[in-house]
Amino acid sequence: MIRIRQIKVNVLKDSIDFLKKQVAIRLKISSFEILSMQIVKKSIDARKKESIFFVYEVDVTLKEEEKVLKRNRSDDIFLTSLKPYQFLVTGTKALTHRPIIVGSGPAGLFCAYFLSLYGYRPLIIERGEMVEKRVQSVEQFFLTGKLNPNSNVQFGEGGAGTFSDGKLNTLVKDKRHLGKKVLEIFVENGADKDILYQSHPHLGTDCLREIIPNMRKKIMDLGGEFLFETLLTDIKVLNGKISMIELNHETWISCDVLVLATGHSARDTYEMLYQRGVFMEGKPFAVGVRVEHPQDFIDDLQYGKLKNYLPPAEYKLTYTTKNKRGVYSFCMCPGGYVLNASSEFNRLCVNGMSEKSRNSKNANSAIVVTVNQNDYGTHPLDGMKFQRELEEKAFLLGHGKIPVQLYKDFKNNVVSKSFGSFSSCTKGDVMFCNFNELLPKFLCDSLKEAFVEFGSKIPCFSQEDMILLGVESRTSSPIRIRRNEDFFSNISGIIPCGEGAGYSGGITTSSIDGILCAEKVATLYHPFE
Repeated sequence: MIRIRQIKVNVLKDSIDFLKKQVAIRLKISSFEILSMQIVKKSIDARKKESIFFVYEVDVTLKEEEKVLKRNRSDDIFLTSLKPYQFLVTGTKALTHRPIIVGSGPAGLFCAYFLSLYGYRPLIIERGEMVEKRVQSVEQFFLTGKLNPNSNVQFGEGGAGTFSDGKLNTLVKDKRHLGKKVLEIFVENGADKDILYQSHPHLGTDCLREIIPNMRKKIMDLGGEFLFETLLTDIKVLNGKISMIELNHETWISCDVLVLATGHSARDTYEMLYQRGVFMEGKPFAVGVRVEHPQDFIDDLQYGKLKNYLPPAEYKLTYTTKNKRGVYSFCMCPGGYVLNASSEFNRLCVNGMSEKSRNSKNANSAIVVTVNQNDYGTHPLDGMKFQRELEEKAFLLGHGKIPVQLYKDFKNNVVSKSFGSFSSCTKGDVMFCNFNELLPKFLCDSLKEAFVEFGSKIPCFSQEDMILLGVESRTSSPIRIRRNEDFFSNISGIIPCGEGAGYSGGITTSSIDGILCAEKVATLYHPFE
């Protein structure tokens, strides 16, 4: 098989047939000599607005590949081979009880998926509802403000990613092709095949709601079991090893292996685990606001006249302030909505969401500022306390509604009276507030400095009627539960997993960490009998 990189196709001529012709031209052969062709990667080169290209990387099979390679000496043309991911079961210890996984977000779901495939019959504990019921609860919350603290935008089957843009890109080096395996499993369970090669793949919240039940069914068909609306409330440790767990403050069950894939918002679980002696430490994270622009505006800036031939445009921005704080865009949602993503009574935070079509009139993105222990304290749970204090202020300031403010009024330290040339796309009610009263001064100063710089990178990004919404406080976990070479915490048998334990960020990396945790179980224990 031969891989060819950097094949440029004008967006106006894009088609499989035209791509095949371009491949043949690059290889100096007839297109009839190509026995098969598979797209490996597809990205957009929009550096010149008058001439935008799709850039492809493809694999082809030919009859005489060595001869063709000799005629085409190039770093972008070379032999390659498929290297599929392998899951090995080498464990020898016996499990007295089936493995228990706490949380059915990406990390927990993929851990359960692989353990089920190889005969471990896991039990999955989920405090929230299954997707079908969860969607109804969340929609009711958007309409009425009545919160279910155990099933909401943060908690429930699929995790926080179920109500998001469903981004699948990752910067993690992936020599073992775990990321590709994650994408393949999504495709097997209902996702479009184009996520296998898009440079910035995404699923969309509507697509995720179809994929997750399919994964659940497969896990159950293979012997796995789900307990929804079931909260981990306590643990028992015997001789330094997990022995039992308590569910819903009433039922105790025995346990050999406990995979903690709780997600980054399980604050009550963090507190309980800390009290029971599970070692954890604070780690840096980021907080800030969401900003909204008209999607047409972003499309014009990125693509110009060719915007109608391209998907909704994205952007990525970074800046280091004069006092050395990092400010960056995070979880940018083209054609999306800003959500009231609260999970605790009398506290409010926001997140972004898009459907697969990304057809909302607005683009939104978090613009966040790095914070560390110098800002919130050295106790392992101080970062969580810092988040809670910001969310309490947001709830009070907005009277339970999402605080919003125009950029010009943020600069002038006054409450906005109305939207400007466009209005907000939100799920949940909004209220005009003053972010200078919500955020600490160091966060406001950092954001104001960064907005000026971002306006120089993307013309008119910092337009006067740009909409700010907040508070964006759940970018990542404020703690890390340390694990050893066997992936156990200081308490044997407990495996910290995914974003909530501080080992991933986003759907793909969390899914990968779930697989890694499943692998570790399989290297220590043989399948459950």
